[in-house]
Amino acid sequence: MKPVVVMLSINLALAGVNILLKEILSEGISQLVIVMYRQTISALFLSPIAYFWERKTRPQLTAYILFLLFISSLVGLTLTLYLFLIGLQYTSATFSCAFLNLVPVNTFILAVLFGMEKVDMKSKGGRAKVLGTLVCISGNLILILYKGMPLTSPGSATGKTNGVHPTVQPERPERWLIGSLVLTAGCFMWSSWFLMQSRVGKVYPCQYSSTCIMSFFSAIQSVVLHLIIDTKNSVFVVKGKSAILSLIYAGSVGSGLCYVGMSWCVKKKGPVFTAAFTPFMELFAAIFDFFILHEQIHLGSVVGSVLIISGMYILLWGKDREAKECAVKQTVSVEEGYGDSTIPSSNTNAVEQI
Repeated sequence: MKPVVVMLSINLALAGVNILLKEILSEGISQLVIVMYRQTISALFLSPIAYFWERKTRPQLTAYILFLLFISSLVGLTLTLYLFLIGLQYTSATFSCAFLNLVPVNTFILAVLFGMEKVDMKSKGGRAKVLGTLVCISGNLILILYKGMPLTSPGSATGKTNGVHPTVQPERPERWLIGSLVLTAGCFMWSSWFLMQSRVGKVYPCQYSSTCIMSFFSAIQSVVLHLIIDTKNSVFVVKGKSAILSLIYAGSVGSGLCYVGMSWCVKKKGPVFTAAFTPFMELFAAIFDFFILHEQIHLGSVVGSVLIISGMYILLWGKDREAKECAVKQTVSVEEGYGDSTIPSSNTNAVEQI
């Protein structure tokens, strides 16, 4: 149960981070400046923990490991967070988290393309994985192309009786569409990070140290990208107590402990299992979004989210079914091996695994 509890806690914490970052973005702070502060705080927060906790088990850093960490940082931290913040600014926290439900399916698609996953169309599990992928893609298209009528009214959770005014800003369809496309690209980036992390965990199995190094690389990368992209806005100063506290929380918890926990879960249960808990982030974000930011929830978001979540769990069911079918075949192979006078070495390994 440990990986389950860890992933639920991570998604609850990340949902809170998204709500806080939405508030910061409304103050006009650059996305890459937010990434820079968030990753700098993460590196400073994790460095003493990584040094003392893993000083006896940490392997030597090589050029290959540093290269893997640099690329993983660029893809999974810098670009993913940058694209997500753009999408968050153009849409809402609940809608942005709905796109994160695509991460398990994107992870599966990329794993198939890179030969890390196989699809057997002759088995029920293989057909279920393909069906789940198609259902998720349909839900993604609905999220992008169909917004629908609002199901809630701004500030309906608290109303005017308590003096709280809704924070919803007028929405433009073109901004919503751009935000949807950017979020889709960010989800593919994050899915790529899960696959990279499975490789990083094998060559450098130190979650605190690897996350600390990636956060350090990401802080540098975000500064360089900010100077290149935001040439007109080169301000790095963040003002306001709430913004500073939000960045400290986002850096220490969101980019620090959460990424450590995800790296640990990838190592224990694999990338697909870790990515399968992202729907809970949308659930938590919807609760925070409605009661804190008083954002509207639209019909298209609900329909698209239901399709994506349904397709994702069809995919996971197919993956589990295929694993069981594979285990049955291995068992039959082992039993046939016992029938012979000798057991081949490959069957001996299968016996040990079972």
